[in-house]
Amino acid sequence: MLLNTPSQLSLPLSLPDDETFDSFYAGENASLVAAIRTAIHQSHGSYIYFWSRDGGGKSHLLHAACAELSLKGDAVGYVPLDKRAYFVPDVLEGMEHLSLVCIDNVQCIAGDEEWELALFNLYNRVLEHGQTCLLITGDRPPRQIELQLPDLASRLDWGQIYRLQPLSDEEKIQALQLRAKLRGFELPEDVGRFVLKRLDRKMRTLFEMLDELDHASIVAQRKLTIPFVKDILKL
Repeated sequence: MLLNTPSQLSLPLSLPDDETFDSFYAGENASLVAAIRTAIHQSHGSYIYFWSRDGGGKSHLLHAACAELSLKGDAVGYVPLDKRAYFVPDVLEGMEHLSLVCIDNVQCIAGDEEWELALFNLYNRVLEHGQTCLLITGDRPPRQIELQLPDLASRLDWGQIYRLQPLSDEEKIQALQLRAKLRGFELPEDVGRFVLKRLDRKMRTLFEMLDELDHASIVAQRKLTIPFVKDILKL
């Protein structure tokens, strides 16, 4: 969980500094990105729920929203529920006073009565306070998550709901090229196609591979070519 308040209180988990809106390749998700950027800059409260399967970019967008508001000095909170073993439901207390609250992977608390109630109460406080942007993600539409608290399920179904559309193979290559460009090197298209055919196609896995290739190319003082990549990745 990251809590960024005016006093700059940080708790155990921090956000990656390279996951911003500029580094997110939108593909068919331009309307979702626009909706998030509009929502986080509004003076009144708002709520957006968006979902995708693993590796779709949900966390990246939440990290980007937090980063954009943090640069302005606004108070933000990010709670990854897939890592809830690190904290307790009480962390949600008082978050309605932040400018932005991001709840990631809500499906992870399905069936956990204490967490479901804590999130339900936070949602109601945010609604009552009226000045917080609440972003929640899941791996499926709200009504398909097997929540035990019916009122929470209905709350999550309110407001704007989006499916984060997966990238095509062509778009994944373009996303990798964008990330490489932002890091100051070039990923040739033939190299992108080569690794895409041979590695796990989840974007996080591909980005980790790109980091490895970037480091290796700097150490070896070589450009990225298929023979070099085959050698580094042991393909």
